[in-house]
Amino acid sequence: MIKSLFLASLLTMFATSCDTLSKLPGATSITEQEAAQGIREALDQGVGRGINLLNKQDGFFGNQAYKLLMPPDAQKIETTLRDLGMGGMVDRAILQINRAAEDAVGFARPIFVDAIRDMSIMDALNIVKGSRDAATQYFRQKTTEKLIAAFSPVIKQSLDKFQATKYYSDVVNTYNRFPTTLNKINPDLPSYVVGRSVDALFDQIAKEEANIRSNAGARSTEILKKVFGYASKGF
Repeated sequence: MIKSLFLASLLTMFATSCDTLSKLPGATSITEQEAAQGIREALDQGVGRGINLLNKQDGFFGNQAYKLLMPPDAQKIETTLRDLGMGGMVDRAILQINRAAEDAVGFARPIFVDAIRDMSIMDALNIVKGSRDAATQYFRQKTTEKLIAAFSPVIKQSLDKFQATKYYSDVVNTYNRFPTTLNKINPDLPSYVVGRSVDALFDQIAKEEANIRSNAGARSTEILKKVFGYASKGF
């Protein structure tokens, strides 16, 4: 459905142009349309694989690159409570925060698909000729704020679903009740988890883009083979 809508919109945009579309410099058989479709498919493939990797038990918690720990502002809470023999409370909060992130990324795909669909033809042309992570960097720069806004309620729902908010509040409230605590701490947990989750997905997209650019076997469709086959030869 998404691909059909995308192709229909391209036909409308170029309805007044001649039948033979302009070609990318140095590549005589790849059109602007193909370049745009190839970039969108590369991003979509990266999103799909990133979500599949992270949206499962231990997708975050079992991956040292993405595991969410206590928010930076709350790390002194962790140190203090562990020193007092309350490490189990901290561990429970960390586990459920990661479980919430693992759950939430499963709802991210349509948010990312909408952002991919909004990419312009000229943006795609420049990206094809760009660096190994040009599409990911463009995507990050242009869509991060929108993605965070759309992803935030999903993360909050998952934090509540796995009681991560409750366990985290238990940790914070326990620390704040200490007589020696002068500066009360209550970092914004949803914003922290949203930021880390979005970063993890972008990291996966970047890895997949680099793989598609450098590894012909990773080009799973004919358009990816064609577009990135030309891109790998240079312009």
